[in-house]
Amino acid sequence: MKLKFFGVAAALALAASAPCAHAQSFINVLTGGTSGVYYPLGVAIGKIYGDKIPNVKTQVQATKASVENLILLQQGRGELAFTLGDSLKAAWEGDEEAGFKNKLDKLRTIGAIYPNYIQIVATAESGIKTLADLKGKSLSVGAPKSGTELNSRAILAAAGMSYKDLGKVEYLPFAESVDLMKNRQLGATLQSAGLGVASLKDLSTSASITVVAVPKETVDKIGPPFISAIIPANTYTGQDKDVPTAAVVNYLVTSSAVSDDLAYQMTKLIYESLPELANAHAAGKEIKLETAASGSPVPLHPGAIRYYKEKGLIK
Repeated sequence: MKLKFFGVAAALALAASAPCAHAQSFINVLTGGTSGVYYPLGVAIGKIYGDKIPNVKTQVQATKASVENLILLQQGRGELAFTLGDSLKAAWEGDEEAGFKNKLDKLRTIGAIYPNYIQIVATAESGIKTLADLKGKSLSVGAPKSGTELNSRAILAAAGMSYKDLGKVEYLPFAESVDLMKNRQLGATLQSAGLGVASLKDLSTSASITVVAVPKETVDKIGPPFISAIIPANTYTGQDKDVPTAAVVNYLVTSSAVSDDLAYQMTKLIYESLPELANAHAAGKEIKLETAASGSPVPLHPGAIRYYKEKGLIK
């Protein structure tokens, strides 16, 4: 009887532990529009996770980017999200004007990635050559309440303007903005993204363009997390000179609901798969482990902290 009892107990214990041993984790990667930078990098990350984390199923979701991504994370509808640093700060503080009705207290940072460059591109025939020239002209400022749209407001305000000074405001994702410009229905687009964004490459090969400068003094008026940066010559067809602009750092963010072990693996695989990310998009070349643990307005996830301690970035 004793042998029989222990046999049954062992079988029950094995049955109880089996689901845990083979439990499947799910990682939904929240990105942005398919013509931006977040999406191709997100697809690469989803593949890396799917290939290298045992018992993990991944999905890559196209979204309206930063603001929507952070709200979805708070709601438990994603495990990893791309976001701009200023949107992340606004979410943590519960900035209602930025689209956050409450403080998003479940957000935890995985790490800093590449800087977003504010890229204001106009058709040559629009006559727009400077920020001041945007007055009375049509401008696409990004999807409503997206990180790009928040950047648009900040840049215009620093230049002494608001949407009221523009002739027409379009709230469109990158590809749709470029389509209107090709059809001569839009003068300019502001796109906050890594260098070499597909939509602007497409536009520059089909029309004469002007890349509009954001002078350092304008950037300084905004202050952190914005910094001065350069769009190097020949980033886009017909752009034969360096163009000064603003940049803001992007972050990969997760939720406090994600386990420490999973967050550790997610962090480790990002910064140990940089060649794959560089192959997915040129912006991936700017992701550096050395700066990954610094500057976030939101606490690092304990799983990320564990990895950064291993690498000597955190004591």
